Amino acid sequence: MGYRTLEIYLVGGAVRDKLLGIEPRDRDWVVVGTTPEEMTELGYQAVGKDFPVFLHPETKEEYALARTERKTAPGYHGFAFHASPDVTLEEDLVRRDLTINAMALDEAGNIIDPFNGQEDLENGMLRHVSNAFVEDPVRVLRIARYAARFSRWGFRVAHGTHALMKRMVENGEVDALVAERVWQEMERALGEDAPQRFFEVLRNCGALGRILPELEALFGVPQPAHHHPEIDSGLHTLMVLEQAARLTPDTRIRFAALLHDLGKGTTPEVEWPKHIAHEARGVPLVEGLCERLRVPKEYRELAVIVTRDHLLFHTAAELRPVTILKLLERIDAFRRPERLEQFLLACEADSRGRTGYEERELEQPRILRGAYHAAMAIDVREVVAAGFSGKAVGEELHRLRSAAISQIVKNREP
Repeated sequence: MGYRTLEIYLVGGAVRDKLLGIEPRDRDWVVVGTTPEEMTELGYQAVGKDFPVFLHPETKEEYALARTERKTAPGYHGFAFHASPDVTLEEDLVRRDLTINAMALDEAGNIIDPFNGQEDLENGMLRHVSNAFVEDPVRVLRIARYAARFSRWGFRVAHGTHALMKRMVENGEVDALVAERVWQEMERALGEDAPQRFFEVLRNCGALGRILPELEALFGVPQPAHHHPEIDSGLHTLMVLEQAARLTPDTRIRFAALLHDLGKGTTPEVEWPKHIAHEARGVPLVEGLCERLRVPKEYRELAVIVTRDHLLFHTAAELRPVTILKLLERIDAFRRPERLEQFLLACEADSRGRTGYEERELEQPRILRGAYHAAMAIDVREVVAAGFSGKAVGEELHRLRSAAISQIVKNREP
């Protein structure tokens, strides 16, 4: 009957979020003083592979046995775990990454806080629990993501924790991160309130250059001041991401906005501050980054489109009707109208992501949407009914759409 003495605690992020006054995304439980056999007897379903984790028989939430861990090899897979009835709650909490994640709530509603997580929560501090922090490189990414998630409260990385993160970069621990985990944390960060903070924190500790060297290469690269009062290409990129987050929750658009100017990182210094043909030079960089991180196809396609064609957005008022039509065709707007909206939002973020331009009214979205609707009004069935067939259908459709856009352009001219 040893299972009657087990102690159950709500732990980690759920406790942190409750104290912040926000709805917890997940609830994790730790069980102290029992064995896997006793958990099974109580009706819990075993699901853990590396260490004992069980699903509650009714809620299906995860309950893990209290455990300790020790480092056995490089990377975040190199750990050995020990779970037994004599492992205490504090021993379980000390292995966690941050003090704000190392609190527990007992069944009576009492907070157990051995590492002063409540104080760091009140002060907006991201602080490591112990020096074991350096053993898991994923924690560098998680800290950066927490900075993005909790930006509204002004959370910052504690000095000592920042020093440990730098050490993890310098000793090569960060190099052990695998592509899937980098992308997983990056995609989650892109969905946070202030995704630009994720990349700022990584850059401050030196990790950005190891994980995303194409982005790191933008910092220190100047742009023409009359178009970019912020001057620095890297700063502009983070400002664009910030504006994208204001415009849309769609992480695909935010990702495209982040990568749109990678080509500027390869401009020869003798050409600075101009960046001739940086759009075309950026495309293989985007494709290479996406290949390396195994980024999903829908993210990759939009990022390539925005990188390749964002200059055409900015010059929409000067484009010939046939060029506007080719742009709409290139981004596959007629088959995928949502793609046009994604493109417009990413490019709008690019325009607004400049010092003093954040609230400017833009005419480009109106021009391109008007052209799209004029072209879509041409019914391909009428072209076929007029006697066209085969390849001639596409050619005539293109001609009629171009003419419709021309009329829209003429009506817009003073």
